[in-house]
Amino acid sequence: MNHDYRKLMRSTVNRMICGVCGGIGEYLNIDPTLVRLIWLLCSLASCGTGLIVYIVAAVIMPENDGSVG
Repeated sequence: MNHDYRKLMRSTVNRMICGVCGGIGEYLNIDPTLVRLIWLLCSLASCGTGLIVYIVAAVIMPENDGSVG
């Protein structure tokens, strides 16, 4: 059986601050800039809650070391 799976990890290539949006973009196979724009709009609409979620994601998500995916 083939266990081909992907893990959500912070990007080391497409990173602006911590690589969270870059990692999400790589996981979903979409442009990380689009993820950043959506994240910004959601953060503004939620009065900054997106910033807290970003910090939590930066702490929880492991960094991609190139061995997976």
